[in-house]
Amino acid sequence: MRHLLAVAAGLAVLTTSACSAPPPPRAAASPTIPTGPATLPAPVGPHPVGTTVLQLKDTSRPDPWNLDADARELKVTLWYPAERKDGPRAPYMTKKESELLLRGKRIPGVPADTLSKTRTNAVQNAEPTGRKLPLVVLSPGFTNPVSTLTSLAEDLAGRGYVVAGIDHAYESHATTLTGGRVAECLACDSDSDPGFGTGAVAGRAADVSFVLDQLPAKWDGSSRIDRSRIAMVGQSLGGASALAAMAKDSRVRAGIDMDGTTYARIPKGGLSRPFMFLGSEKHVPGGPDTSWERDWKLLTGWKRWIVLTGAEHQSFTDAPLLADVLGIKPAYGVLPAARAAELTRTYVAAFLDQHLKSQPQPLLDKPSSRYPEAKLCPAACDRP
Repeated sequence: MRHLLAVAAGLAVLTTSACSAPPPPRAAASPTIPTGPATLPAPVGPHPVGTTVLQLKDTSRPDPWNLDADARELKVTLWYPAERKDGPRAPYMTKKESELLLRGKRIPGVPADTLSKTRTNAVQNAEPTGRKLPLVVLSPGFTNPVSTLTSLAEDLAGRGYVVAGIDHAYESHATTLTGGRVAECLACDSDSDPGFGTGAVAGRAADVSFVLDQLPAKWDGSSRIDRSRIAMVGQSLGGASALAAMAKDSRVRAGIDMDGTTYARIPKGGLSRPFMFLGSEKHVPGGPDTSWERDWKLLTGWKRWIVLTGAEHQSFTDAPLLADVLGIKPAYGVLPAARAAELTRTYVAAFLDQHLKSQPQPLLDKPSSRYPEAKLCPAACDRP
């Protein structure tokens, strides 16, 4: 079922099925002149954060969207614990990426380079630190670049994780590839085709396996990664891809789907590795999206299904944090931007700490008075 969501931050493009074309902003949203660049919240962990970008090419397969490309190209952004906090902060995205993203999201009335001015916390090309660090693969929603998950990525790096964010070329409005070439969203012409979601998550699962294969050779800091502790986290189509990647590649020990309808077929014997659904109220039992209920029965290992009251589809991304600078009012529904970021960071980190660092997290076992918005399903989630 296709449910169009108009996102006030202007970055929502997906239905809960993760595949619809971007709607225009809400009619009530009138652009205003931004007062200054957006600033992402600082990571809460003890480590300074560094970041760098890798360009990878898989010559074993053609690109599924660009028929003129005989190899699959990927942009991978790494965030990691760094030696020092001093140094130039990494750009959120380039001016061209900002221009194309705003155009694709149909956000009028703001300068084309607005998003490129967003202030991040990670130091560009900083020297990494630490050893035996767990790895988290990060995958964005359809049409969104992985930069829209920067707040979460920086926070995880500050807590002691290496994060590999994948830009799946031609699946977002703008991905800068080798030599400064910018790949636009060719897949946007196909997202209403039958079987699009199933094919897209299979392609992303292949992207993940390739990145895991290539990372040791392509990043000088890869020796710091403990390759026995790998998880995947994604939003929307990226979340659906986490389940697909786990079904395909046993190296991915644990996964989180943030508000994404699932498409991958789980083996009949079930999936015994840890998995968590974290979503909006569209995913309550008996709600409009039934894919989580279907797959819940096939998750045979540790599992959680958490719904955040007041969240919307893009509450798990940077979108609410960017709403003000885009001049979009009202900002983002019921759950305030800062609270949405806090909840997302807290529950994602708790899951990863428990399953990649063997640190028990009582937060995941019972309701919390500190985070009353979080409902543990299916028992605590009555349909609104």
